[in-house]
Amino acid sequence: MIRVNQVKLPLNHTREDILYRTAKILRIPPERILSWQISKKSIDARKKPDIAVIYSVDVHVEAEDKVLAKCRSAQAQAVTDKPYIFPQAGNETLASRPIIIGTGPAGLLCGYLLSRHGYRPLILERGKPVEQRMADVEKFWQEGVLNPASNVQFGEGGAGTFSDGKLNTLVKDKYSRNREVLRIFVEAGAPEEILYEAKPHIGTDILCKVVQNLRQQIIAWGGEIRFGAQVTDLSVKDGCMAGVTVNGEEHIPCSVAVLAVGHSARDTFEMLHAKHVPMEAKSFAVGLRIEHPRKMIDKMQYGQVDNPLLPAANYKVTAQSSSGRGVYSFCMCPGGYVVNASSEPGRLAVNGMSYSGRDGNNSNSAMIVTVTPRDYGAPSPLSGIAFQRELEERAYRIGAGAVPVETYGMYRQAVTGEKPGESVIEEKYPGFIPAVKGAYRMAAVHEILPPALNESLVEGIELIGRTMHGFSDGGAYLSGIESRSSSPVRILRNETGQSTLKGLYPCGEGAGYAGGITSAAMDGMLIAEKIRTRFAP
Repeated sequence: MIRVNQVKLPLNHTREDILYRTAKILRIPPERILSWQISKKSIDARKKPDIAVIYSVDVHVEAEDKVLAKCRSAQAQAVTDKPYIFPQAGNETLASRPIIIGTGPAGLLCGYLLSRHGYRPLILERGKPVEQRMADVEKFWQEGVLNPASNVQFGEGGAGTFSDGKLNTLVKDKYSRNREVLRIFVEAGAPEEILYEAKPHIGTDILCKVVQNLRQQIIAWGGEIRFGAQVTDLSVKDGCMAGVTVNGEEHIPCSVAVLAVGHSARDTFEMLHAKHVPMEAKSFAVGLRIEHPRKMIDKMQYGQVDNPLLPAANYKVTAQSSSGRGVYSFCMCPGGYVVNASSEPGRLAVNGMSYSGRDGNNSNSAMIVTVTPRDYGAPSPLSGIAFQRELEERAYRIGAGAVPVETYGMYRQAVTGEKPGESVIEEKYPGFIPAVKGAYRMAAVHEILPPALNESLVEGIELIGRTMHGFSDGGAYLSGIESRSSSPVRILRNETGQSTLKGLYPCGEGAGYAGGITSAAMDGMLIAEKIRTRFAP
């Protein structure tokens, strides 16, 4: 197979144009290409407003060596497709079927592979199926009625279900797990474009359907999923897993348990700590959501607006404050919403979400600052959780239970003393208001974070505004608190994937080994492989 890179075309190109431009680079007539497919697609906006689309294209031709020798282009190279391979089964026998705790991306993909290969896993989820979970979340946003077991954080699909459905990852894909995750998602109803888009996403609406289809496939292969089933205790015998307790009363024996809980399973972390499961506090990040008009971000990134051939513009920005702290965007949601992502009464956290169309009036992202155990003190592995809770309690109190929102100009004035100047947003985008799922109110957002973090955020946003003109406009909105960017703990595991408690496999984002939908799913696959190489179904 030959991969042809940097196939550059205007926005209004056709599929036939891709074929002809690829053939031209190879210096062969299009008829000689036996088959072809897009490997990667990205938007080149470096010469605004002249936007181009860049493709990598995989082609099959006869006499590939001769074609490559003749074209002599650095854009073309021979490549070998490396499919994902699930390993051969080991020789040990399972005393009982494996248990998977959690139905986020890690738990679902682990369960998917184990079910497909005959292990019949039992998957336990404290929350509800995604259809019922969606109703609970909507009720919370509209009426403020929080269900601690079924919300933006807990339930089938995990916390990523109510996000932008981003599927890009920076994890190196030596074993083709990333592409296999995307292939499985497409098989479950995601659009085929995610296989080649540089920054694939499917949106909350489509992701919910994908999750349902994965569940149905797991069940069809012999797996079982139980909802409203919170694991409240572990049984240990001679340093090995012996079973789990569900909802404080039902004992289920097992010798293998995959711990695929999310980053917000704080009561589970407390239970594990009490059982002396080794874990440690880790660095994570906290901050605030920043909102701009979507058309303003489109203009910044593309040099144009309202082009139906362009998706809502994305961005990824980073800066370093004078204190040495990194300030960076996270979970950017073009045409999206800030959402109340709380999971505990009396505490408030926010996240970002987009639907597949990304056609909301605002674009938002989390602007976050890294915090380390030195910042919040770590006498216990659970100290980061205590720090998160303190911030969330402040946010709840400041917003009187609603999402607190403040203009960036007022926030900056409170932090630096600098009075807000004229706002381009107020002048050019009249009617710009926060786009929030759930109740919100204007409040003193600057009182949520410690002063050192506020100062770093202001400094970082101002630095970013020097290159992304308008980003630091005083009319932008800030809301908080973004406290759940990643897990504050890491549950230690060895090269076999197990804790020192033999048979317990910590996995995914909650255990501290992933940072998003795709990387969590890949880690779930890794743990399924570890179980496979040890046990026969």
